[in-house]
Amino acid sequence: MDATPALVEVGRALQSAKLDAVLIGNAAAALQGAPVTTVDFDFFFRDTARNLAKLRTIARTLKAVVLRPYYPASDLYRVVRDDDGLQVDFMATIHGLRSFDGVRDRASIIEIEGIPLRVASLPDIIRSKKAAGRPRDRAVLNVLEKTLEETSGPTNAPRGRRARK
Repeated sequence: MDATPALVEVGRALQSAKLDAVLIGNAAAALQGAPVTTVDFDFFFRDTARNLAKLRTIARTLKAVVLRPYYPASDLYRVVRDDDGLQVDFMATIHGLRSFDGVRDRASIIEIEGIPLRVASLPDIIRSKKAAGRPRDRAVLNVLEKTLEETSGPTNAPRGRRARK
């Protein structure tokens, strides 16, 4: 399954709403060369009244709805489109990561079909998966660590078009 069309659509909606968010998780790792798959997209963002309004705009653009899953003290907002199962999670807290600003500063911008997406660094993705400690996170850690090792060597060229901030 090629997630590129859905990711481009989400990226356009983020750009249109001007929501400052960082793609994190397996989708972000895959964009950096990790051989992982995912069916949803996870974004780190600031939970503010203005950003929540932007999330509603994004949901309208995607012809989706914003859900807030019931978890005590949850700060996860899920944008879901029933037609095709598109699911985009927006989280204000990520296990193992202290601040949105730090993650944003370490992120890269990767363009997909001309749409810029801010993508979390592999070390931040690895740190978050270790801290979460869920079986599905532990299952990909070796793959992510190997990808980090392979891509941080001086002879490896980055994949795709990248630019910092």
